Amino acid sequence: MTARAVVTGIGVVAPSGVGADAHWRTVLAGTRRTGTITHFDPAGYPTRYGGEVPGFDAAGYADNRRLVQTDRWTHLAFAATRLALADAGLPERAPDPYGWAVTLASSSGGNLFGQRELQRLWGSPARTVGAYQSIAWFYAASVGQLSIHHQFKGPCGVLAAESAGGLDSLAHAVRTIRRGTPVVIAGATECPLSPYALACQLRSGLLSDVADPERAYRPFDVAASGYLPAEGGAVFVVEELGRALARGARIYGEVTGWGATHDGVHTGPDGAGDPRQYARAIRLALDRAGVEPAEVDVVLPDALGVPRYDRAEAAALRAVFGTRPPPVTTQKPLTGRAHQGGSAVDVATALLAFRHDTLPASAGPDEVAEGCELDFLRAHRRPASRTAVVCARGFDGFNSALVLRGAAPAEGVA
Repeated sequence: MTARAVVTGIGVVAPSGVGADAHWRTVLAGTRRTGTITHFDPAGYPTRYGGEVPGFDAAGYADNRRLVQTDRWTHLAFAATRLALADAGLPERAPDPYGWAVTLASSSGGNLFGQRELQRLWGSPARTVGAYQSIAWFYAASVGQLSIHHQFKGPCGVLAAESAGGLDSLAHAVRTIRRGTPVVIAGATECPLSPYALACQLRSGLLSDVADPERAYRPFDVAASGYLPAEGGAVFVVEELGRALARGARIYGEVTGWGATHDGVHTGPDGAGDPRQYARAIRLALDRAGVEPAEVDVVLPDALGVPRYDRAEAAALRAVFGTRPPPVTTQKPLTGRAHQGGSAVDVATALLAFRHDTLPASAGPDEVAEGCELDFLRAHRRPASRTAVVCARGFDGFNSALVLRGAAPAEGVA
């Protein structure tokens, strides 16, 4: 019998809050958490707003020795992993190291650490960088540090697919469990808020330069103008179902299907991705899950907020679901777009929605743009089939989709 993979722990560290409960409260309230970037002075940039994790104290989740060796992006992973392990009722150190693995997604690495070191290299008389520059900047730093600290010695890895990677990490976790590793830590975090990182994103032409954080990021809206960058993400404990049941673990839901495709061509400055390949990824996920399109309760889309990309995404969803697509909800306008961390947060939102028996209303659009006509969820409602599809696209052609089957709602949880 094929092993089944379930989520037993959720750790969210995002602009919506630290911890799954804080994130869920923000989602339900529809509270916008974007504002002026504070990690550096953004006054000279056309985009000055983003989403930052409020009140985050890295010292509460890792000792100083590890903190000085790593970037804030990894600090967020330290926190999200500890929160997920605690939520799952699992110890800090793996009791069976080779039975535990960690696979996270990474897109841009240690931006703030690298910025500081390169400025010291070119701006100080010493012309040197610190000893940890090559470690902290490296895109695999978070996986390596978590593996060492928590003793995750099973098959570990890093996936690089920009925003799509947060979903790909969970698909990889399922495959790892089916190959015999019973516990996998999966998900993604991100911190693209440094001068260098912001300049790289501006080069794409996809960032919003609207001078009002309340109106800057509006996917599928007639006023859509691009996205706002954000830090944060989510980490999950993914377990083999029999193991989770044997220890009496709380189960949020099961990862039942996934699909990943690539456009196969470079995305030019006027491109919007290939909706055919995007639709194909969603169909693959549904087919692997054994789910018909009509059975889906809710879709959490990529929601880039760039008009041509929004139209392409809406076309892909209509191609899969027909003229009567399931309800669509996105909370990215509340937090900003955290790249691979953002798609991981969408997975957390979907699983928490089933736990609380509430599909959250979408944070927009206020006025749907032409070509983006979808069934946006305008008010909270109860789920029916308890099946969600989470979608994500990575820059330059990556497409991913994940199908989640929610567990029964918890009694007494509102």
